[in-house]
Amino acid sequence: QVQLVESGGGAVQSGGSLRLSCVASVDTYNSYCMGWFRQAPGKEREGVATIDRLRRTTYADAVKGRFTISRDNAKNTLYLQMDSLKPEDTAMYYCAAVPCGLYYRVTTTTDYSYWGQGTQVTVSS
Repeated sequence: QVQLVESGGGAVQSGGSLRLSCVASVDTYNSYCMGWFRQAPGKEREGVATIDRLRRTTYADAVKGRFTISRDNAKNTLYLQMDSLKPEDTAMYYCAAVPCGLYYRVTTTTDYSYWGQGTQVTVSS
């Protein structure tokens, strides 16, 4: 069983930055592909960014050029650096994990096995 704990959310003004973190309690963190998702009130959950075991990344069009996903396998931690935040980025942000092969290209439509409880991001105009 993998536990994921997100942190780093908060309230910022438009144009500001936040860095989200997600710590995984697992011995073989480098065997997992990871992703960030978000869900705004009244909307469906959407994929934000993913990173595979070779650190290849994907981003949703809405965040390209503003958000950066990264991972530190030594710390079992996933990050999401969010810059130039907009009010439409307001949502609960979740990290997710799935065990994957070394060359597997994870996407936001991959069936993730584990999910965190989320951290709230609120951007005011």
